Amino acid sequence: MTTPLKNGQISAPSALLGYQKEWIGIRAPLKVGEKSRRIGLTWAEAADNVLVAAAEKQAGGQTVYYLGYNQDMTVEYIQACAMWARAFNYAAGEIEEGIWPESDPDKHIKTYTITFPSGHRIVALTSRPSNLRGRQGVVVIDEAAFHQDLAELLKAALALLIWGGEVHVISTHDGTENAFNELINDIRAGKRKGELFRCTFGEAVTDGLYKRVCLRKGIPYTPEEEAKWVQGVYGFYGDAAEEELDCVPSQGGGAFLSLALIEQRTSKDVPVLRLKFPQGYETIAEHTRLAETLEWCENELLPLLQKLPLDAHSYYGHDFARSGDLSVIWPLLKDQNMRKRTPFLVELRNVPFKQQEQILFYIVDRLPNFQKGAPDARGNGSQLAESAAVRYGFNRIERVMLTEGWYRDNMPPFKAALEDGTFDEIPADRDVTGDIRAFRMVKGVARIPEKRTTEKGDGSKAGDKRHGDAGIAAALADYASRQETEIFEYHRVQPASQADREIQLGAGWRSQKGIW
Repeated sequence: MTTPLKNGQISAPSALLGYQKEWIGIRAPLKVGEKSRRIGLTWAEAADNVLVAAAEKQAGGQTVYYLGYNQDMTVEYIQACAMWARAFNYAAGEIEEGIWPESDPDKHIKTYTITFPSGHRIVALTSRPSNLRGRQGVVVIDEAAFHQDLAELLKAALALLIWGGEVHVISTHDGTENAFNELINDIRAGKRKGELFRCTFGEAVTDGLYKRVCLRKGIPYTPEEEAKWVQGVYGFYGDAAEEELDCVPSQGGGAFLSLALIEQRTSKDVPVLRLKFPQGYETIAEHTRLAETLEWCENELLPLLQKLPLDAHSYYGHDFARSGDLSVIWPLLKDQNMRKRTPFLVELRNVPFKQQEQILFYIVDRLPNFQKGAPDARGNGSQLAESAAVRYGFNRIERVMLTEGWYRDNMPPFKAALEDGTFDEIPADRDVTGDIRAFRMVKGVARIPEKRTTEKGDGSKAGDKRHGDAGIAAALADYASRQETEIFEYHRVQPASQADREIQLGAGWRSQKGIW
């Protein structure tokens, strides 16, 4: 909204809202924006496209090819470009309608073109992969999830990057199996280079979307009317609101990792060490608990730790629990060839805080070339995560809050590591593999659902409850292995002999007296 100033002048609002500026500000060969409907991201893209097409070649100017999936959105885009050209006071030709020839006369495509004195153009047309063959410039694929053959279209568009072009992909979601969602997950997993941008309807409103609506309509803004407007928009989309407005791809309730994939990565040579204390164990004298736990560590852990290769780099993930669920410590070794493998696994049930710390420190103190740890820092886990950071350095302990955003960003790389075999040697244990298999797509994000599973008991006796604990620890370990590490080292100086010290002191005394 416009704001009166003290001198009577009017302060005009910025033409673009914060999220629109953020999108334009991303300069990368490939950038992908997952967005809510009707937040004006294409409108902002049009502003950027006009600036690029109007610039001379030596200033980075290029021709822009816009591909929408229907004619209506193509017309809307080219009109926005014309508006921006006038707003920027750029000389530009009128919108020209033309025909893009195809080998099949029935498949000729109508195009809309604006030509600039720079010699560059903005060409808007509906999508067909063959249209991009041999072209050069910036390609904008709008509402990418709804194009007929996005995979082939992307293949043709990305070929332009060889000669310095750019590809901008913008869309709302259309299911988890859609090529657009797969593209996003590939970038998150590191399988494809690209920059990601995300803006939900709620984030756009927070950034001033409704205020901009009021400005266009010439109506006063009030928070109460904004709340009603937001409620009305969500009501309009109904059950589809999560996908259309909140950037959550639909139809995603299945398993994130297949059983076949997990079994391919298992090894019978990886032991699982399980320690369970009886109820009330924390009331035993502390020196007894410390002694018994140390004895367990030396009997069970030390032989395994002594076998670890000294030239490997090591990491760990830790999913913490005090009672009910398990605490799982997942060490991970990274070999010279970048392959990550599990030497052993530790599961702790009903183990007091002090003993969990004792066991964790016993392990990490003996890991070769320890680089990073990623403990679960939620709730009670924050205390142990902080203790580890104090002991090993805050630069080496990544205290993780397991939020939806963390799962969204880090589960695709974890899956990719399993698929390409760089994360290997998972324990061949039914409960452990069941935990990893427990990841489900919840609102388009892979995470552990609320439902708990039961460990396999003897005969008809039911086992203890599990909640995907080993799966979370594995994902945390993989996350730790992908983080940058800063290691500060020192070299001990050998102490000087008594004679050397006397010579040094004597030299110092003589220098003070001016005698050399």
